[in-house]
Amino acid sequence: MKIHFIGIGGIGLSALAKFLANDGDQISGSDIKQTEITNDLALNFGAKITIPHHADAVEGAERVIYSAAVRPNNPEYQRAKELGIELLSRKESLKTILGDKEVYAVGGAHGKSTTSAMLSSLIPDSNALIGAISKEFGSNVRHADNNRVVFEADESDESFLNSNPYLAIVTNVEPEHMEYYEYNEERFYNAYRNFLNLAKIRVINAEDEFLASLEMDSVKLYPSRDISNIEFVLVNGEPHTKFRLKEFGEFEVFGFGEHIALDASLAILGALEIGKTIEDIRKNLLHYKGIKKRFDIIQNSENCVVIDDYGHHPTEIRATIKSLKYYQELRGFNKLYVIWQPHKYSRTLDNLQGFVECFEGVDELVILPIWSAGEIEVDIDLKGAFSRYRLHMADRVTRKDGVVQVIKDNNIIQEYREDLIVAFGAGDITYQIRGEG
Repeated sequence: MKIHFIGIGGIGLSALAKFLANDGDQISGSDIKQTEITNDLALNFGAKITIPHHADAVEGAERVIYSAAVRPNNPEYQRAKELGIELLSRKESLKTILGDKEVYAVGGAHGKSTTSAMLSSLIPDSNALIGAISKEFGSNVRHADNNRVVFEADESDESFLNSNPYLAIVTNVEPEHMEYYEYNEERFYNAYRNFLNLAKIRVINAEDEFLASLEMDSVKLYPSRDISNIEFVLVNGEPHTKFRLKEFGEFEVFGFGEHIALDASLAILGALEIGKTIEDIRKNLLHYKGIKKRFDIIQNSENCVVIDDYGHHPTEIRATIKSLKYYQELRGFNKLYVIWQPHKYSRTLDNLQGFVECFEGVDELVILPIWSAGEIEVDIDLKGAFSRYRLHMADRVTRKDGVVQVIKDNNIIQEYREDLIVAFGAGDITYQIRGEG
């Protein structure tokens, strides 16, 4: 088919576009700006890309798939409707894309991208469709000539209910994206319950309060009992975690932290359930090289390391700060400097106290303007809320010649050129800290 994607530059929609291109469909798409993702689609997948959105872009398409950020007043959406072209949201499209596949779906509030990427390493003969760039295969998509798919299942709009899971792994459950669920916790938890009920095989973190309460057959991981001998080591200056899992012996995986051992253990148990041998699993886990924007070391010298991390919820940031402290100690750095770009006004307000507490122990904190993700601006006194920290309120950051520059009103107000510097956020901070934005 000829399929057009509105918002093709997003990590989720681009993955579907690549997946369908690999399946033989002819793809095109549009977005508001040209990016590394749109360039990749044009160069490597033959996609005709339109920047910015334009009504003519949908001409000739047989199906139009649009991202959650696209509104009905979008010119391409309106033109597709006029022409009678089939219009599907990303969520709706999953039924047709995954409906006849054997799907190994990974869901959860935190760690699902990491666990999905690990699982794709453990099942190397499968397709993969994940919400981040796996450094192992340099993409958010991997193609295989079979119907097996490792899939990162998204709860933010209940789209995981359309993912046709054969195996479902859930890392943890914590109320998030509550604006979609109309702040109805019962509806939110029911979505997870329904997702797990769809699967033939379930693997869960049984120390999560909600998951522990479910009365359904599952392979249960009890992290405090089943995972032991956790050790953090540097391999060529890069973080690795060693651990023992149940009676299966020792494993080693890229990354730092107890949460890394937990994610890996869930992926291991999932791979065992679909017939992989423990020795193949142990060997293939070493192929996992991390994912882009998760504890992503973008500068690594003897006296200075710069890390980009996607963490945008207090629980994620707190876990990563804990890992950073281990890393700081092993590398012998004196200071930990953190740059944070809050993501969404709703998330920042809903979790403000959690954010205030999760940066505990950092030596300096830089806060950038909230990345709105299309939300209406709300006035939040971040300077007052974070007054306990050694704080810099800034407009943006950049990195030049190995030096991170903090900028306010077009003036450089601070520079970091040594020790450990970490940027958190799900907006354009990833480009800023790389010196690309």
